[in-house]
Amino acid sequence: MLDITPDETQEIKLEIEYQEVKRRSVASVMGLITRTFAIQIISFVATLTLTIFLDPSIYGIFYLVSSVVNFLAYFSDIGLAAALIQKKEKITDKDLSTTFTVQQILVLLLLAVLFIASPFIKSAYHIDQTGMYLLYAMGISLFLSSLKTIPSIMLEREIKFNKLILPQILETLSFNFVAVFFAWKGYGVTAFTYAVLARGIVGLVSMYIVYPWKPVIGIYRESLKSLLRFGLPYQANTFLAVLKDDGMTMILTGIIGTTGLGYIGWASRWANLPLRIVMDNLTMVSFPTFARLQHDKEKLAHAIEISLKYMCLAAFPVLIGMGFFALPLIHIIPKYIKWLPALIPLYIYIYNSAWASISTSLTNLLNATGHIKSTFKLMLMWTGLTWLTTPFLAIKFGYLGVTYAVAIIATSSIVTIFMARKYVHFSMINILKTPLSAIFTMSIFLTIFIHLGTSILSLAAIGIISGAIFIGTIALVEGPSFFTQTLRYFKLKHD
Repeated sequence: MLDITPDETQEIKLEIEYQEVKRRSVASVMGLITRTFAIQIISFVATLTLTIFLDPSIYGIFYLVSSVVNFLAYFSDIGLAAALIQKKEKITDKDLSTTFTVQQILVLLLLAVLFIASPFIKSAYHIDQTGMYLLYAMGISLFLSSLKTIPSIMLEREIKFNKLILPQILETLSFNFVAVFFAWKGYGVTAFTYAVLARGIVGLVSMYIVYPWKPVIGIYRESLKSLLRFGLPYQANTFLAVLKDDGMTMILTGIIGTTGLGYIGWASRWANLPLRIVMDNLTMVSFPTFARLQHDKEKLAHAIEISLKYMCLAAFPVLIGMGFFALPLIHIIPKYIKWLPALIPLYIYIYNSAWASISTSLTNLLNATGHIKSTFKLMLMWTGLTWLTTPFLAIKFGYLGVTYAVAIIATSSIVTIFMARKYVHFSMINILKTPLSAIFTMSIFLTIFIHLGTSILSLAAIGIISGAIFIGTIALVEGPSFFTQTLRYFKLKHD
């Protein structure tokens, strides 16, 4: 019988834990991407339909009201949910009870503020009564969403994201079906009101079916104190993000109007679509994964390189393709020529999304490994740049000035790479070599042949060929075995 020292026992234990985390992470990422592809197809069709039925000004009102509620929603949390996911020790019933109770108190206080402040919001942004009903509906939806926080946290912490898919699919179906139906019937902004309420109710019911949990009321001092050590700094970063994005949207409405805001919302919505498919899922999974691997820097660096490489391979070709196909599609799709002024913003937001695919993952790494202060410094930089450049450029150039500011802020994301590499020594060459090579050859082909796309059928053919060129370049750079290795790697989810 072999004698195993305590150190060797600990190493074996850590290796087993690493393999389990790896298995669950891969299964979760692939499960999320595979299943949420259906969600994004639904969202894609719905957004296309809505932007045909609705004018830019109506779309701008929805964008504005969403930003107002998102800004207020920040105050409904003090980082306890993220603290539960990041916590190294086992979660106790006291932790769950404390988190749930504190959040409900904050949400109810927020709703009271929202309804009391509604007359001011109405006059300040010149929102009509239908817009106010949308505001109230989003407030109610926020409360419904807070009730499902604990089940969602537990599934995320256990890296069982596959179970989160059903509620997401049902929420997406209910929101988009109701929104499109009532927009088609000519309800305008009210279509979003009904859609928001439907999404909130369906999401709450389906979440408790997937993960039954009996809410418990109670606040425990030691538990609250422990969770706040991580939660408050984390929430400070969140506040800066909210201030940078939704806070600025509220200011911009008075400068560029709801029509200009509609152009910005349209451009950012389409440019962010690839990130919603890939990055959101990867970020959701990588946060608990990185947190579990933070004790082993070598394996953590490998995990970062793998996750970022596959994310870039998935997101970059879609972003590049979107940039090339946007102009011909605007001319081909009926009633879509009204979005032609949003084309330049679309190109700039695509550039922003390419940077965001990297910087968001790396800030997620910093948060997961406990370097909250570093993330806070980054958020201070981005918030400062946003508030220094965006209003000035918006006043000078209108809605186009907003996108010029976006380009400046996106470029500053290079700082994130240097900051993250101070703590974990990953290789950007390993991450970007293949994705950049593949999109380069794909872009050359599209530059030469995109002018031949004069119909949906011809554009589809060009898209298929460009995709084949992208895949072929990957095979040349990585070797044919890359695809079999990828399949073998992702096959872990079935083991």
